[in-house]
Amino acid sequence: MSLILQAVLEREDLTRIGRELEALAWKPGKRTAGASARGVKENFQADGEDPRVQALNRFVTDAIKRHPMFDLAARPARVSRPIFSRYEPGMAYGAHTDDALMDEARLRTDLAFTLFLSDRASYDGGALCIESALGEQEIALDAGDAILYPAGSIHRVTPVTRGTRLAAVGWVQSLIADANQRELLFDLATARARLVKAGIAREELLALDKAM
Repeated sequence: MSLILQAVLEREDLTRIGRELEALAWKPGKRTAGASARGVKENFQADGEDPRVQALNRFVTDAIKRHPMFDLAARPARVSRPIFSRYEPGMAYGAHTDDALMDEARLRTDLAFTLFLSDRASYDGGALCIESALGEQEIALDAGDAILYPAGSIHRVTPVTRGTRLAAVGWVQSLIADANQRELLFDLATARARLVKAGIAREELLALDKAM
């Protein structure tokens, strides 16, 4: 299941993050790619050892965790430190899947997220394309929006042809390892929320609560 998380960051947050990212030194993104992805990855990444980047990591992670749909969809047990990526004209990330285990903490990558940080009108190209049973889905979101999607899916970033694409990418280890069970719980939770909004009495929801 893929899910768009709208307005993870407000405009003032994006302005602050953009200003701080501009002051950083960027390194080739290949250094953090797995063996199978290294040959198709062409971008820059912020140095995760920089204290300024670590502070931004915490800020973005907290914002993702606060989003009301994130907990329902991901049922997170652990969330990785985000990686800040930068794509300039000619840069792209070819088709790949994410490693099953990520970083030194050996986090199991059940889900991935991409949080878009650049205004969509400020660059061309740079769409996130995710393959599914329905074909390839092209995602190009407004700044501050994020997409949550299965980390094991084949995905890519199309070449940027104008401007600069900034994004934060991270991974989630869920409390519910089975994707079908996780989606079922999400459907039940969102259905319950709609029933509550419609004024259904709490006593009528007990059977649904039992199933959750």
